[in-house]
Amino acid sequence: MRIRNFIFGASIVVSVLFFGGSYLLLDRIFGEVLRANAEQTSEAAAKVTFAAMYQLMSQGWSRSQADAFVHSTAEAGTNGLSVQIYRSQRVSELFGNINQPPLDDELQQAMRSGDVRKLDNDHVARHIYPLIAEERCLRCHINVRAGDVLGAVEVRQDFTGLLADARRQLLTAFAPLLPAALIVAALAVWWVGRRIEGAVERLQADFEQVQAVDDLRRIAVADHDLGFVEFNRILGALGGVLARLRTVAVDKDILSFEIGLLERFVITSEVVRDWREYVGRLLIDINSVLPAHTLFSLFKIDDEMFDLEVFWYGPVSGETKAKMEHYIRDELASLPSFPDVGSCNIHHHVANQDGHPITLSDAEVALRVKSFFVDKPKIGGIVGIGVHAGVLDDETRYLVVESVLSTLLNVVGSVKAIYKYTRDLEYYATRDPLTDLFNQRVFWELSAYEVGRAQRHGYRFGLLLIDVDNFKLVNDNYGHAVGDTYLQRFARQVQGALRDGDIFARYGGDEFVAVLPEASQEAVVTVAERVRKAIEELEVLTPDGVRLRVTASIGIAIYPDHAENPKDLLLFADNMMYRAKAAGKDQVAVPTKDDIVDVFRDITQKSVMVLDAIEHRRVVPYFQPILDVANRRIVAYEVLSRIELDGQIIRADEFVEIAERIGVIHRLDMLVLEQALATLAERGHEGEIFVNLSPRALVFSEFSRDLRRIVAASGISPDHIVFEITERDTVKNLSLLERFLSELKADGFKLAIDDFGSGFSSFHYLRRFPIDYLKIEGDFISNMLHNEKDHTFVTSIRSLAREMGITVVAEYVESAEVLGELERMEVHLAQGYYIGRPARELLPVVWQPPA
Repeated sequence: MRIRNFIFGASIVVSVLFFGGSYLLLDRIFGEVLRANAEQTSEAAAKVTFAAMYQLMSQGWSRSQADAFVHSTAEAGTNGLSVQIYRSQRVSELFGNINQPPLDDELQQAMRSGDVRKLDNDHVARHIYPLIAEERCLRCHINVRAGDVLGAVEVRQDFTGLLADARRQLLTAFAPLLPAALIVAALAVWWVGRRIEGAVERLQADFEQVQAVDDLRRIAVADHDLGFVEFNRILGALGGVLARLRTVAVDKDILSFEIGLLERFVITSEVVRDWREYVGRLLIDINSVLPAHTLFSLFKIDDEMFDLEVFWYGPVSGETKAKMEHYIRDELASLPSFPDVGSCNIHHHVANQDGHPITLSDAEVALRVKSFFVDKPKIGGIVGIGVHAGVLDDETRYLVVESVLSTLLNVVGSVKAIYKYTRDLEYYATRDPLTDLFNQRVFWELSAYEVGRAQRHGYRFGLLLIDVDNFKLVNDNYGHAVGDTYLQRFARQVQGALRDGDIFARYGGDEFVAVLPEASQEAVVTVAERVRKAIEELEVLTPDGVRLRVTASIGIAIYPDHAENPKDLLLFADNMMYRAKAAGKDQVAVPTKDDIVDVFRDITQKSVMVLDAIEHRRVVPYFQPILDVANRRIVAYEVLSRIELDGQIIRADEFVEIAERIGVIHRLDMLVLEQALATLAERGHEGEIFVNLSPRALVFSEFSRDLRRIVAASGISPDHIVFEITERDTVKNLSLLERFLSELKADGFKLAIDDFGSGFSSFHYLRRFPIDYLKIEGDFISNMLHNEKDHTFVTSIRSLAREMGITVVAEYVESAEVLGELERMEVHLAQGYYIGRPARELLPVVWQPPA
């Protein structure tokens, strides 16, 4: 509704209400006045009538005079006024009846009570005045006493005509006033509309030009005067709202800018290949939304070293680089958390080599750089982020850029961290984290490759198995830190004694292997002797000042003279290494023809031993406890195979490979599993049971059938049984393994990856198979307190498992310190000699640390 129409309509309504109310009020007043006058007139008429009548009666009047008086009184009424005299019964008895109307109830009531009665309505006022006998009246009215009622005077006043005349006169007086009021209202409407609508139209024109938040600044509400204090106060309030709106509003372009930028922060597998390349692409994407010359990030390497990575959108001059470096250094110097900005390595990168050259002045650098720093390093070690953009003069965009930078800080840090963790995982999947040598997995792959290559080209190659003599005494006497230092120095010393192109790997613990391509036995012996002497010359100084020297025993095997596959070749070298130890250690065991016969005889004897143990059920289960780190309760056991022979216990690593080679691994696994489940069921074990699963057993068609039969007979639920697979026991047909593992999961069994991190295939297993547990390679756990790389690796695996909802089991837990660190890292389960050694008996559920 328009204000003009509203005011005009309101004026009409007010006028009608005013005149109507005035008319009704005056009408009511006139009615009250008429009734009041009627009452006074009635009372006066009654008194005059009574006085006249008394005057006549006192002179003595005749009957005819009395009738004439009554008649004349009744006829004398004017303007609606009439007077009627009535005789009481006593008077009629003495003087006779007169011509009077019949007495109604009101007259009779007044004559009985002697009270004046006043009966009024909207049109007639009727008053009845009783005539009371006085002492002077008793001379004539001898039949009454003083106080008796002699009669009554009734006065009627009909003011209907008077009231109608008054209303006509009132309407006649009011008729000219209503048009005058309407004319005044119209003039007021015209005046108010002229004062308001002009200012409102100008204000409306200003608002119609608003297309973005910036346009709000052009609206000057204070310039519009509406002519009224109240309306101007409303304009003032509107101006305050606009002022606040300018500070908080974000227009569509800003939102599109922020959304478009944040969409580019999605981290994919391609992103982590090279985090610097990703940030460069990110800067190019940012420039599609807003102009930004530079994006820089600051990383804390250690307590005294920083890395500053500066990414330029296009080619940049050396002078501009220096200005940006100077500005960033000044910013860092002003912050208390960066006291030493001198130790800052600065690296420049150009995202778009074909872009326009960038040249910035000192003022442009200082005014258009927005940076964001944190006191403590975030993920990836990032502590600062900054951007040089051309939108920072806009307050709203400035806030948006600030928000984007805080997100970008985490994104860039996360990308670098993932990149670093991925590189570390890939590296340590092929490398031993302590010595940086190839690990066992790579050794098997390279030795298999070398066998194939030697077959194709018809040459020999050698294999050295090097075992450090009495190395356990080094750890026991000087601690694991000294032992780790020695192994690191040992690796470098042996590497220096080998030939270029020889393959050197850490097989495990204090055992090392070397593949010597294209080498005869004489050449292999020569290299082995050189390695032995180099080890003799190695000296490590302990923290206590002790000069530590250790020797090693070396076994030799030659392809194809001693074996034609990597497993048998290593087995032969292992036998020769034990012959070197038996001969006094610190020796190279060079195989003779007799040694070859003895070794193969020994292998044959072991094969017979395995077959005999299976036949006579001398393969027995041992149980190693697994601890819930947080609750300190034994929640699971791993089942390990042992052979009891003449009172001796033979470990699985001494016969499993032989069982696999002679094709009885399936029977051995089923025999151990059957006994283990029966024992655990009998002893009431309610936790989970970890069982090593050799993928090579999958080739047997009866494996699944026998497994289901044994588990069903034990009464143990399949969801309490966890099958471990390890990449050291890999199979060539991953599709077969995947199908078999899927069948196990469908039956309710659980799966674990053993020795996770010992090879890169673990990650393929993790991605491809429905894994429930990760058992971290024990070497990482045992060394993580003394080796930052190992600690980082364990942390990375723990984070990876947490993200995937997989439970982590730490192996090789051999001290309270390691267990305490695992608890701090929130690793779920722990297994190792500190928790409990493999045994036939089970431990109490509530675990107690060893004394």
